[in-house]
Amino acid sequence: MTVDADAKKFQTQFADVKSEIAKIVVGQDALVHRLLIGLITGGHVLVEGVPGLAKTLLVRTLSQCLNASFSRIQFTPDMLPTDVIGTEIFNPRDASFSIKKGPVFGNLVLADEINRAPAKVQSALLEAMQEKQVTIGRESFKLDAPFLVMATQNPIEQEGTYPLPEAQLDRFMLKVLVGYLSPEEEIKVVERMAGGAALSEPRQIMTIETVLEAKQAAENVIIDPKISAYVVEIVNATRFPEKYNLSQIEPFVDMGASTRASINLVRAAKAHAILNGRTYLSPHDIKTIAPDVLRHRISLSYEAEAQGKTADDIIQTILDTIPVP
Repeated sequence: MTVDADAKKFQTQFADVKSEIAKIVVGQDALVHRLLIGLITGGHVLVEGVPGLAKTLLVRTLSQCLNASFSRIQFTPDMLPTDVIGTEIFNPRDASFSIKKGPVFGNLVLADEINRAPAKVQSALLEAMQEKQVTIGRESFKLDAPFLVMATQNPIEQEGTYPLPEAQLDRFMLKVLVGYLSPEEEIKVVERMAGGAALSEPRQIMTIETVLEAKQAAENVIIDPKISAYVVEIVNATRFPEKYNLSQIEPFVDMGASTRASINLVRAAKAHAILNGRTYLSPHDIKTIAPDVLRHRISLSYEAEAQGKTADDIIQTILDTIPVP
């Protein structure tokens, strides 16, 4: 099978996954697409939105479509790191310790309301996200591939929530903003759920092995040097806007995106290309996925907040200004 045929095969299979999820979860097409990007690349996804938008149902359904293991962690202010990664249990009979693994050991992990947890718990999750391993006592355990953390957070202004540290935010490949459903979509949900009928179980569409094959295919997507330069210019414009005739946004940015942003933008765009059946990267891939990669990596100034400017406004201005190769 040729490389292009492989890409078309993955496009068809992941389209079938999306269709199967749509039978269970109404709307959220953009979030599903970005979860698949995270799954293919091994990146993690931060989702911000109000409760009650079927985020848990979505991740569970995705795991069933892949026959992957799923676990959910409900973050609370009184949590301990051991509640996430696991702990050593002492056996008094033979004076030995055994390991009890925590819920982070799963292919798809939903970290619900992550910004309600204390810093130590978030640090424990950070090692798992970054190193793809967990340390319990003196032993380290590799996490099974694929490993995807989808963390949800409530809007920061809600009571009992705390901003995530910048270092942890930077570990998330994508940050997706989830809004309310359209009236038409909400009517479908009401009709489907108000009757009390049980939801049908989703079919398994593909295997974990296929996901790993797609990951390899995404890594081999061709990127022209001009596209690489385009990515670096976009990210660099968040740091030094005056160099790109973007002095109008300079007062609104305290700190620009990191080098990890450039890396993740290319990786996410490659997965986006595979999901669209292509083996080469185009500027359209970059522009489509850039807001999700960059919005949580740009620190806004007080002036931006005072004028109601968002990170998405800054990113859109940059994308409209930087010449497309």
